[in-house]
Amino acid sequence: MQIHRIRRITQPFSILILALMLSACVQAAHPNLVITQQDIKEMRTAISEPGRFKTAFTAQRELIDVQIKLPIDVPVPKDGGGGYTHERHKKNYQLMYNAGVMYQLTQQADYADYVRDMLLAYAELYPTLDVHPKRKVKAQNPGKLFWQSLNEAMWLVYTIQAYDLIYDALDSSQINDIEQNLLKPVARFLSEGQPSTFNKVHNHGTWATAGVGMAGYVMNEPQWVEVALYDLDKSGKGGFLKQLDILFSPQGYYNEGPYYHRFALLPFVTFARAIENNEPDRAIFQHRDGVLLKAIYAAIDLSYNGLFFPINDAIKSKGTDTIELVHGVAAAYALTTDTSLLDIAAQQNQIVLTGDGLKVARALDSQQATPYHYKSKAFGDGSDGTEGALVVMRSNTDGEQALLFKPASQGLGHGHFDKLTWQYYDHGSEIISDYGAARFLNVEAKYGGRYLPENETYAKQTVAHNTVVVDETSHFNGNVKIANANAPVLDFFDTSPVGTVSGGSIHTAYEGVQLSRTLALVNLAELSRTIAIDVFSVIADDTHQLDLPLHYQGQLIDTSFNITANTSSLTSVGKKNGYQHLWQKGQATPDAGLAKVTWLNDNGRFYTQTTLTGGSETFLFTQIGANDPNFNLRNEHGFIRRVNRTSQHRFVSVLEPHGEYNPSKEYTLNAVSQVSALDYSEQGSLSLIELTIEHKNYLIAINGNTEQQADSSTSFSYKNTQYTLDGRLGVYVRSNH
Repeated sequence: MQIHRIRRITQPFSILILALMLSACVQAAHPNLVITQQDIKEMRTAISEPGRFKTAFTAQRELIDVQIKLPIDVPVPKDGGGGYTHERHKKNYQLMYNAGVMYQLTQQADYADYVRDMLLAYAELYPTLDVHPKRKVKAQNPGKLFWQSLNEAMWLVYTIQAYDLIYDALDSSQINDIEQNLLKPVARFLSEGQPSTFNKVHNHGTWATAGVGMAGYVMNEPQWVEVALYDLDKSGKGGFLKQLDILFSPQGYYNEGPYYHRFALLPFVTFARAIENNEPDRAIFQHRDGVLLKAIYAAIDLSYNGLFFPINDAIKSKGTDTIELVHGVAAAYALTTDTSLLDIAAQQNQIVLTGDGLKVARALDSQQATPYHYKSKAFGDGSDGTEGALVVMRSNTDGEQALLFKPASQGLGHGHFDKLTWQYYDHGSEIISDYGAARFLNVEAKYGGRYLPENETYAKQTVAHNTVVVDETSHFNGNVKIANANAPVLDFFDTSPVGTVSGGSIHTAYEGVQLSRTLALVNLAELSRTIAIDVFSVIADDTHQLDLPLHYQGQLIDTSFNITANTSSLTSVGKKNGYQHLWQKGQATPDAGLAKVTWLNDNGRFYTQTTLTGGSETFLFTQIGANDPNFNLRNEHGFIRRVNRTSQHRFVSVLEPHGEYNPSKEYTLNAVSQVSALDYSEQGSLSLIELTIEHKNYLIAINGNTEQQADSSTSFSYKNTQYTLDGRLGVYVRSNH
């Protein structure tokens, strides 16, 4: 008899057989991705107890109960982004996932039946589909359900989880139909069918590898997991692990910037969670010294007032409450129990119905949250952190202020030609702005919801940013390939009680031109004020026209010089490289000395940029919107400081927040700039800025010696007075006599 034969097996071999059987049982268990069987047990208990998790469950269940009573609609794809069929398929995968969670938590068959019926409808439709009719002629590969394969991969990431959640409610015939006619064909289409995207180190590749890898775990296709991790030929030149290695810097900064950082975070975290739950020995969250956890923190740190800094192709409305970061924060808290993350979770005010979400909910219920402290930080760019950096300077003096400095790399195809640009935020508002992306996301009437043509002709061009333009030509002549190969250098970064300072440079944006910029956010403790200092130096082999734009949010209030306004007709500032989209509304050439421009932001505060001029800088006042026949661009304001026929120039300015305007209570305070004197000089590597503000005379010293340690001391003399500078930034109150 068979039982006797089993008893005769030697012990080591018996252990091997038992191990294989246990392994098969683990593989066969469902759910086995982000949500585990142990999670389900604890979540079922939690929905019977008062608290945030039960509240989130009840709200989600109410929404799903309405939806599952409606007819299932799986339409033949025909629309691009934002169109009905696009949005329907997008909504379908979200509904399937949420209904699958409801099935696991309630064990009520109606939810599983809904997911089953929708999956069977897709299994009937999918084999009949060719590539999408609204596919792009150029750029990335098309999908079948969606106009680009990226959306197809997103569909699979959600749908494979939904299938995993209701798997045990299906019979063998249904499983065969769904897997053979839908899920496996989708996985093959996204991998073998589109190798260039699947193997690409890019967010599109991240979504594809995550979907296919998770499908491998659910449908017991271990080879799919391997190709997802190491690329189609398992060489390691592409795949999920290579993406973790290349797309993030050692500090967790994502190469394409915060907006795409947020977008890529969900597949990174979701697939990593599935790997951790299925193969913990891979230690995925320890990979590269825990780079994925660092990436979650970096996404939080690269925000202001809940919104991500909008560099590169960014939509400005995206922030830390997006679902991607809600999942990210939940996973990070579950892995670290860092109670400061609960502060972010409380602000998000969303509880995800996962095991990680349950941990967050219970911790918030027991009031374990501690404040999350935003700090000044330089995020190295590039896989080894040597391709420049994205610098965040913060101050809590007189209301939180933030200055973003970008001596960072191009950021692949979504990057902009904006080396050494900056942005500035105060009192919760954007003050000195970046245009971000020219796109109405998923608004089909606006170019199908895709990036508008003006994204290339204006938003990416250098003049759309706050950095020097040489001869009205964008950095690297607008060539992405060259730009990706040439990053700026972070010369220094230092933070101290008196403020934060950073310097960056690049010598390859233009042939024969060296660009270097120093920015400082300086605390004037005696006045309880914070100012920003900007010193931009240009040294060239030949003479050029140099433009330094500044794009601001608000209404122009005053200037210290007369402007010749163009009141009867307007012309564009230039003919190409973004200049064709700028109306020239006025111009002026201030006398040597101080030139001031003051505007009022919607936050009720005034801002003045005080410029030190030698009488050679012309100011061009601009408004976006020229040569824009479809009214695609926002009509924002700015001004350009221009010098002609020069090989060397230094732009020096101070940004000063001041005053208050309250239209409700009808009062205005301190609407006039208090800067009355400004001087700049150098002593070797020291930059010395003398400033008089509110009748106090300050000397601000910046040590730009890149070979000197940041914490070293430097002695110098200024106007017959000896000073010692500890570190890179010093602020000294001088006698007015």
